[in-house]
Amino acid sequence: MNSKVPFGRQMRETHFGFAPSFTPFNHGSYGATPLLVLRRQKEIQKLELERPDPFIIYDLPNLIDESRKAVAPLLGASVDEVVLVPNASTGVNIVLRNLKFEEKDVIVHFSTIYDACERAIDSVSALTPLTARSIPLQYPIEDDEIVQRLRDMVQKVGDEGLNVKIAMFDTVLTFPGVPMPWEALTETCKELGVLSLVDGAHGIGHVDLKQLGSISPDFFVSNCHKWLYVPRGCAVFYVPIRNQHLIRSSLPTSYRYREDESPDSNGKSRFVMLFEFVATMDHSSYCCVPAAIEFREIICGGEDEIIRYCLDLAAKGGQRVAEILGTKVMANKSGSLARCCFSTVMLPLVLKDGKDPVSKGEFHTKDVSKIKSWLNTTAFKEFDTYLQTDSHAGAMWVRLSAQIYLELGDYDWVGSKLKELCERLVDQGLD
Repeated sequence: MNSKVPFGRQMRETHFGFAPSFTPFNHGSYGATPLLVLRRQKEIQKLELERPDPFIIYDLPNLIDESRKAVAPLLGASVDEVVLVPNASTGVNIVLRNLKFEEKDVIVHFSTIYDACERAIDSVSALTPLTARSIPLQYPIEDDEIVQRLRDMVQKVGDEGLNVKIAMFDTVLTFPGVPMPWEALTETCKELGVLSLVDGAHGIGHVDLKQLGSISPDFFVSNCHKWLYVPRGCAVFYVPIRNQHLIRSSLPTSYRYREDESPDSNGKSRFVMLFEFVATMDHSSYCCVPAAIEFREIICGGEDEIIRYCLDLAAKGGQRVAEILGTKVMANKSGSLARCCFSTVMLPLVLKDGKDPVSKGEFHTKDVSKIKSWLNTTAFKEFDTYLQTDSHAGAMWVRLSAQIYLELGDYDWVGSKLKELCERLVDQGLD
């Protein structure tokens, strides 16, 4: 690989393959992979194309082991505690569909849970005795209050004669784009005798997770294809040794499924073997983890440099957009909501509840989906960008992803476009 390249425009033009007119502000949803890492993926795909059977049978297990060894230090975990799965949603489903739920068992989560994870809980609850309780959250809020609400819910469920078996929470929320105190929530779960399932979809490569192994949640999954620059789809699934007996099957069930707990001839545990080859698919993204980490180290200067730049850009850029719009960035008094690479900025649109008529420039909350659709579609068609917008706490917001291929001038640009879009929407309405 070449030497370090400055972040911003030069990084974009040298190492990413975006269309010249496209401005990427939604990295958090699907990620973006550097060209050098994609080159490695093509090499791997070529090897499989040339000799499919030997590659899958002999080479692939070794390449996946190399990826596991490369990614484990980013979590401060043992290589024997991490395996690879296609995405975070798969990891969440693996946990929920392996645990044995009995009458009176409850799973608690926060109202800000990712939609697909909530649907997974609904699905499992339809087939088992499990019931779910949602803890309402309205941002901005302080971390201590979030932790206290978990405590209060566990107490409330216990007072009803029920048992909170597992709690699910995020490292960084999908929307609004803010960090959660996953470390304190994990410690609280241990104290209360509750299993912890951390949805770290926006975790690895985004926030510092090197203490995860010592904090040791019961289950953790994080997408490598978002913030770590690995090609889609690849996620790291962490299960500490103490809990690996609870994961009886992969999803779908691998041909390696067995009850035998003894390691194989190579010393690999049943847990690792279970996920080594689940089903025929394109595993090339799994094999690109070392290349992505090497890119981050050599071209970018390492994890700390990347995170530092993106945090600073998110803070300054989000504030710049808020100033242009005449609104504000979502923030709390302690400043903890700024500890991620998202900036969630309020849009100058007035939402109103109820059935009463709205004045010009005002919108019913029931029209949020129409507002989102208009903003997103118009931004793409007219300005060649995609904006992640939604409502929260009675207001409309946009979630902007800071990345090494963006710079402050890009925020000036997107702020002006957002202002134009909102002014048009206020003036013209949704009709």
